[in-house]
Amino acid sequence: MFRQLKNIDTAFRQVRLFCLAVVAFCLVVCCFTLYKSFNLVEASQARVYVLADGKALEALASGRKDNVAVEARDHVKTFHQLFFTLDPDEKSIRQNIVRALYLADGSAKQAYDNLSENGYYSGLIAGNINQTITVDSVAVDLSAYPFHFRCYATQNIIRTTSTVTRSLVTAGELRSVSRTDNNPHGFLICRWTTLENKDIKVINH
Repeated sequence: MFRQLKNIDTAFRQVRLFCLAVVAFCLVVCCFTLYKSFNLVEASQARVYVLADGKALEALASGRKDNVAVEARDHVKTFHQLFFTLDPDEKSIRQNIVRALYLADGSAKQAYDNLSENGYYSGLIAGNINQTITVDSVAVDLSAYPFHFRCYATQNIIRTTSTVTRSLVTAGELRSVSRTDNNPHGFLICRWTTLENKDIKVINH
């Protein structure tokens, strides 16, 4: 009888150890499955699909810190293209300037007001003059915040009788702000100033 009880106790212990082993194995499998699932979700969220010409193209999403320099340079470039690309049309000038002023602080508004008071825009319209700009390079210093930048560009002022090419060098600071439809890069140009704006050459037509 005692041997029978001993066999039952041994069998019970073996069954208990087996059950514990099965439970531990299941916990390990569940934890591994959850870990792989979270990794898969993160990987899928990092994928961005862009629809172009009816085709879904896969792109990779990355954090802003990976693209700060690129976005900062493009922000400065976009601002200068909007502010200095002018056609002899009041509505077109106003549209470009309004879009540019969303990207900068009061220093850009002050520059616009000064040009308006000096009759610069009315002179473009009256003289049927086109002004274009090519941004040659933008240097941004990311070692300190706000980020300092310097923009090097070339202006072409096209008149009916001549084309004037001018060098343009500006500088300022970039401060981070919320992204909006009007400011997709999330930067604001501050303390913007013109360091150089001089004639390089004049071509008579």
